[in-house]
Amino acid sequence: MTTSDTTPTANYRPQPPRTLRHLLDHQMIVLIALIAVVASACSSHPAAPPDPHSLIDRTPGLVRPASVHVASTDTDRDRAVVHVAQQLYTFWNTGDTARLDAAVGPEFRDNTLPSGRPQGPTGPVAASSTFRAAIPDLTCELADLYVTGDTFTARLVFAGTFTGTYNGVRGAGQPIRFGAIDIQHVGTAGKIVEDWHLEDNLTFLQQAGLVTVASAPARN
Repeated sequence: MTTSDTTPTANYRPQPPRTLRHLLDHQMIVLIALIAVVASACSSHPAAPPDPHSLIDRTPGLVRPASVHVASTDTDRDRAVVHVAQQLYTFWNTGDTARLDAAVGPEFRDNTLPSGRPQGPTGPVAASSTFRAAIPDLTCELADLYVTGDTFTARLVFAGTFTGTYNGVRGAGQPIRFGAIDIQHVGTAGKIVEDWHLEDNLTFLQQAGLVTVASAPARN
């Protein structure tokens, strides 16, 4: 009697049950999908930095910059620097020394100190007093603010009416409008420790009628 050969061949591989194979296929699909999500996240562009104007402190009474520009994505530091700038220029806009105290540290140094102005935090107080004696309605517009790390640069516009006295000369109501540029360095304590500044004093003196610039003679 002959019998059929039931010995497994060398290439035979036992197959897992259908339900197990289906489960393994499903897990593989999920794994591939997760890998695709992770790869997409790693290759995507970083989130856009916040709108610089969102860094402005909108507390009533604080000067607000008309334009803000930032060079980093350290939002917390940039917001703190913008706030210090707003405090400083609110002082220049109002003469309120409490605003200056909030912005300038006791070690403050003026690196472009004009002749006759005291060094340190008392210097801006003296300068403000001198200008306000000449221009009682003096205002300070923060036209542009550029924040670069712990330093900010400001473009300012001062305006008012020359109705007071400057260097012994009484004003006659002349309108005054002149610009200035500041570079301010904020220290680790969160207050300004040094600055550099340049004011268009010639324009102020011309508008106030205190100087006359000679014209060049006409050429034949």
